[in-house]
Amino acid sequence: MNRIVLAVATAAAAVSLAACGTTAAARPDAAAVTVANCGEPARFPSPARRLFVNDGNMIAMALAIGAEDQVAAVSSLQRDAGTLRRHYGDVVDRLNVVAPGYPSRETVLAQRPDVMVAGWNYGYSEETRLTPDSLRERGIAPYVLTESCRQSGGGRRGIVEPWQALRDDLANLGTITGRTGQARQVVDDLDRRLTALRNAPRPGRRPTVFLFDSASDTVFSSGRFGAPQAIIDSAGGRNAIEDVDDSWTTVSWERVVAAEPDAFVFVDYPPQTFEQKVRLLTSRAGIKDLPAVAERRFLNLPYALWTSSPLNIDAAEQIRKALERWRLVPESTITPPFDDRAQ
Repeated sequence: MNRIVLAVATAAAAVSLAACGTTAAARPDAAAVTVANCGEPARFPSPARRLFVNDGNMIAMALAIGAEDQVAAVSSLQRDAGTLRRHYGDVVDRLNVVAPGYPSRETVLAQRPDVMVAGWNYGYSEETRLTPDSLRERGIAPYVLTESCRQSGGGRRGIVEPWQALRDDLANLGTITGRTGQARQVVDDLDRRLTALRNAPRPGRRPTVFLFDSASDTVFSSGRFGAPQAIIDSAGGRNAIEDVDDSWTTVSWERVVAAEPDAFVFVDYPPQTFEQKVRLLTSRAGIKDLPAVAERRFLNLPYALWTSSPLNIDAAEQIRKALERWRLVPESTITPPFDDRAQ
């Protein structure tokens, strides 16, 4: 009888450890690696074999480092499929798309991933019970997009400069997938192109650029911890709300007027079309007479170029050329490899 009790207790303990342990523990043949994620050490199986990746920007990271064969499932791809296909080829069409938008917890679990790559407000949410903690409880190792890391003491996001956040994510995902060499090549290309942008001729006054995602009573934009900050700055401009200590956030219409932006850049992202956003600007008192609006200094780029991803450098190059066309910065030899303008 004592042996039976002992056996039951031992089995129960093993189940408990399996439920609470890392994915590497649940998969005995996997080695484990530890990387810094959101300022904390995080343990992952390596090489990861079944990634669940949410959102076009993080899918771009996986494709850029050549990890597509390790991606078991993706979600929130549709709006970015054309953009990613243009940059990474028809491998995009072979991805297993299991949800058109952000996935439910049940959808993720059904794919049996060993690692999930998502972010706060990029798929992770307490409201849907799809959180890093809930995944760990099921033996899935959660990776959090660095741009989305939560600041201590509040709901604001962003803990490091945006280009560094991207470098960290690429390096970490390279380690997790066993593709450190490919990740290093992507970072080297990023840095080479950044150097060219920074060496381009600068104007006497940097033009102010307002990032316009969408609007109603307030305007959704991006502060100093969001990828647009790095993109606009590298292009030779100044982010109109660079003083806001957040990544993606809302500001008042009065803040837009006070910024007196020299140009508007748009996120091609539902539920508002480019035309609807332009109508908002051209019909609103105090804004419709701004030179940027009157002269239609508008650039519309896809979502995957604005959210933290390897495509951010393409956005920076394309904004640079737009600023040159509008004669807001001197001409340069910068030549973007793609024209992603969505208007």
